[in-house]
Amino acid sequence: MRIIQVNNVRWFNATSWYALNLSRLLQEAGHEVLVLTLEGTHSHRKALDMGLQVQTMDLNTSNPLRLARVFGQLRRLVHDFRPDIVNCHRGESFLLWGHLRFWTGDFALVRTRGDQRLPQASLPNRILHRKVADAVVVTNSAMGRHFRERLSVPDERLHMVLGGVDTHHFRFDAEGRRRIRREYGFADNDFVVGLVGRFDEVKGQRETIQAVAALRRQGLDRFKLMLLGFDSVTSAEQVRSWLNESGLDSHAVITGRREDVPACLSALDGGLVASKWSETIARAALELMACGRPIISTSVGVMPDLVSSHGLVPPGDVQALATALARLAGDDDYRARLGEEQRATLAELTMDKFLERSLGVYRQALRMAGLKPDPA
Repeated sequence: MRIIQVNNVRWFNATSWYALNLSRLLQEAGHEVLVLTLEGTHSHRKALDMGLQVQTMDLNTSNPLRLARVFGQLRRLVHDFRPDIVNCHRGESFLLWGHLRFWTGDFALVRTRGDQRLPQASLPNRILHRKVADAVVVTNSAMGRHFRERLSVPDERLHMVLGGVDTHHFRFDAEGRRRIRREYGFADNDFVVGLVGRFDEVKGQRETIQAVAALRRQGLDRFKLMLLGFDSVTSAEQVRSWLNESGLDSHAVITGRREDVPACLSALDGGLVASKWSETIARAALELMACGRPIISTSVGVMPDLVSSHGLVPPGDVQALATALARLAGDDDYRARLGEEQRATLAELTMDKFLERSLGVYRQALRMAGLKPDPA
């Protein structure tokens, strides 16, 4: 197939990760893939670093004259590249692609919704997603329910593809575990909890610190905390001040950026996803699970699709988080059950499965459009 992936995302966030890794998988499987990005952005540079075929356009402009120029560029691109599939990962240019799909019918149009914001159920949105797009892909069940119930997208056009994790790279590393625990001074009987993610209020670092501090005040002093993160909206200095205020400064570490992430994850005894309102693709959760670490999570975004109900807590609830962590450390049967369930989930979320399911969506989209892949 010839496929255009429209990745007009400035930052290399979860949406961009999904689009670019899917592009790489498709390219490695022998498909011809062109990635459209915004010039000079993090996503643009990452696509080039990954060896993808890239073209830049001013896809996010709201200037009417520039929009007209972009529309002309898209028409020429469709004529020259002759895509079987156009997969939009953001909404800014989706309307333009919808016009092209409606008037030309030369390709199947796929809209992947990989962010946490629920789309408005406006008339234009309902038409675009129900009548113009040949397939709508969601990355979690909550988004799928919204499209089904509020935008009335029919089941034959609606698909859930959760993404995947590279289980060859992310796997348990026994030697790495020993090395990292020595590096940070963790004892064999310490129960080390880890939270992975940029420093940002949405990721729940402060609530995690408060929960672990509460457990230590209750006498559970074998709890230690590893924060695998770095400056973002919240600074590392701010996070250190929270550790100091909670009395955890000598019982927690901040790793900063690391190249040996699988070893760091393997050093943990339990993983945590404490996000407060946004977790649509959950790369960190999948990486923790791939390294064999049982995880506790807040019930946001995609997490109920990955973690069973007895491993979920309400977002922002420090007491519930502390209770769940205490059970994770103290109840061997509970920890084993979580691990077994998450291994079964992970078996369906490899990169091979990600590619297989995405190709299935594309084939269904082509059928909905009444098209066949161009054999040339």
